[in-house]
Amino acid sequence: MNERHVVVGAGPVGLATARLLAEQGREVVLVSRSGTGPEVPGVRREAADAADGAGLSKLAEGAQALYNCVNPPSYTVWPEFWPPVAAAFLEAAEWSGAVLVTAAPLYGYGPVKGAMTEDLPDAATTKKALIRSGMWAEAKRRHGAGRISAVEVRGSDYMGPGVSPSTGHIARVAPAALRGKAVYVFGRPDQPHSFTDVRDMARALVAVASEPSAWGRVWHAPTNPPKTQAEVLQDVAASVGRTIGKVRSMPHVLLSVGGAVVPLLRELRETEYEFTAPYVLDSSDIEEELGLAPTPWAEVCRATAENALAG
Repeated sequence: MNERHVVVGAGPVGLATARLLAEQGREVVLVSRSGTGPEVPGVRREAADAADGAGLSKLAEGAQALYNCVNPPSYTVWPEFWPPVAAAFLEAAEWSGAVLVTAAPLYGYGPVKGAMTEDLPDAATTKKALIRSGMWAEAKRRHGAGRISAVEVRGSDYMGPGVSPSTGHIARVAPAALRGKAVYVFGRPDQPHSFTDVRDMARALVAVASEPSAWGRVWHAPTNPPKTQAEVLQDVAASVGRTIGKVRSMPHVLLSVGGAVVPLLRELRETEYEFTAPYVLDSSDIEEELGLAPTPWAEVCRATAENALAG
């Protein structure tokens, strides 16, 4: 099998997806703005602007799947960044016929009671959530109209290889925690929270891309049972024979008052609810219907620790 797959975005999810596809013997094009980066066996790198519909269309011509694994440079630029990028992907999918496979967060659901399942409506009202839920709503509308084929995979906070402080909350504090220092986490360190390994996100993206019966809906990436942030950091440290210091809550005043002068802190206030109460992803659909299972937790923790120590 030698179908061509075009992965746009060379962050941790994009890289994991490209690697997995190459290991399966697929023809893989990994697209980023610069087109540069570490060599990935079996993967060809290309430079392109993700907001350039004509450019993406050309790259996707003849491809089976076009993956949106793009990661904006900062929360603060989402309102300006996402609309032209989303439009470019829709244009490329319609012009090329490639199935549009999108990696997405859970923001669209907003605060929920109980575990998040794929049948929940996108009911959030905050700025970033509305942007992402709007992207899926338009892709789904065009899928329903027969203009494109589209599918979306959602995951929770990322862990695993290559995750940076900008793409994972645990990655932000793990280096200091592994040195035994006290760390401050968003929300409460004692609330259960789901964490998705980027390799499991990649496995879900690749699985749904190759299964037409999976298109037209949202799937959740296979994800281990939830753990508190304190438990996660303890497990990450234990995986490499270390212990951690205190895990404390970041003072809420830092987000509320600091947000008045620091744009990033202001944006983070929108997602603070994810860490002040249970935030649990249910991935039973993809596990039961497509046969995927999350990477063993010990392996997730070890990869996260090794990534933190290497940085």
